[in-house]
Amino acid sequence: MSGLIGADQTLTVGELAQVLRWTLDEAFPSGVWVAGEIDSITRARSGHVYFDLVERPEHAEPGAPPEASVNVVLFRDDKDRVNQTIKRHGNAIRMADGLRVRIQGMLDFYPRRGQLQLRMIAIDPAHTLGAIAADREALLRALAADGSLRRNAGARLAPVPLRLGLVTSLGSAAHADILRVLAGSGFAFQVFETDTPVQGAGAPESIAAAIGAASAGVDVVVLARGGGSRTDLVAFDHELVARAIASCERPVLTGIGHETDRSVADETAHTACSTPTAAAEAVVQLVEDWLERLDDAGQSIAVRSRRILAAAEHRAGKAAADTVRGARTASRRAERNLDTSAQRVAHTGRTATTRAGRRLAAVSYRLAQAGPAVERRATSRLDRASARVSVAGRHEIRHAQRHLDAVTARVRTLDPALILRRGWSLTRRDDGTLVRSVQDVSPGDGLVTHLSDGTLASTIRARQGGSEDRTDEH
Repeated sequence: MSGLIGADQTLTVGELAQVLRWTLDEAFPSGVWVAGEIDSITRARSGHVYFDLVERPEHAEPGAPPEASVNVVLFRDDKDRVNQTIKRHGNAIRMADGLRVRIQGMLDFYPRRGQLQLRMIAIDPAHTLGAIAADREALLRALAADGSLRRNAGARLAPVPLRLGLVTSLGSAAHADILRVLAGSGFAFQVFETDTPVQGAGAPESIAAAIGAASAGVDVVVLARGGGSRTDLVAFDHELVARAIASCERPVLTGIGHETDRSVADETAHTACSTPTAAAEAVVQLVEDWLERLDDAGQSIAVRSRRILAAAEHRAGKAAADTVRGARTASRRAERNLDTSAQRVAHTGRTATTRAGRRLAAVSYRLAQAGPAVERRATSRLDRASARVSVAGRHEIRHAQRHLDAVTARVRTLDPALILRRGWSLTRRDDGTLVRSVQDVSPGDGLVTHLSDGTLASTIRARQGGSEDRTDEH
């Protein structure tokens, strides 16, 4: 076609546009496959879709100007065919800004605007999904290499995480589901919300900043986003989001997409939950687990306390029985000592009296033989001997009295009545036998319990020993 136009031939603008269209048809009769990044996508009410397919420099910052760009239009009729292709791949792709795609189109020159455009007729979902998967794997390797992948997993999880930082799109279904679960738990959660877009251009930067802001003064951060296509969730595969999670000082729980979705954010988080609802339920479960442990500890303390009290009661009962036995033994010993002392005093008195009588008889005899002088001397000696006998008798009696007083004081100290006034009690059978063990009685036996101010009568209903329940009386 170009050979039919002379070098000096002048064309109108419309003729030039027609020539360009013919030329493009000849050069690309079956269309062309082009790979690039979607930018400035617009969906018109007519059902048509317009966007730019751009090529950016490698490792360019988000929003950097493209190196090359071509206008793309996806007419409504062609869109149905493209959507069928996407549906066969599980609806994993949704065309949006920043998405890398490989599309097939027919090159056309649009005369009214004087611009080249690509009329899209097909898409290659495998190219997009493959690029996402490749980027994901490369980022996971980089995070693992520098220790960022599981850094947040080492963050200390509060035992009762009631202060929760929520990062999500406020007003979304995920936001509503989380608040519903927390409110239904009945626990006094404090939720500090940080609103952020969760898809589209600029979403990774916004999510990363929101994670940092939400972590201040809370126990745990929950990052949530409802379900969507694989490309809708691509922001959570971004390095900025992953590193924001890794550097967060608080544990991050994620609830992103559906149960089958797994993003880089999930891999980096302290705990990855299958859905936003599951993330909220995980926080509630942490509080419930703590309360259960608290109940278990309380029950354990109660059981141990009952055992200690039972052992103390057993020791107290044994000590009381030992005290009573000791008091009785001491009383009997004191009585024996008292009897012995009395006998000794009586024996001493009789001996002294007998000795004095013999001396008196001897003196009387000598007086009768010796005469008045001797009688006077004898009388004087007799008086002195009588005085000595009297003094010796009184000394022996005082010594015996002191010993008797000491024994009486010891007996009074061990008097069972005094023990009863201190709060102890004595229990005897109807026949007066002292009860020292549960084996000494049987159900139906009558008991008499002696207290400081009287007695109590009771009947045995049941008998149990060891750490079992106490014996019932009525």
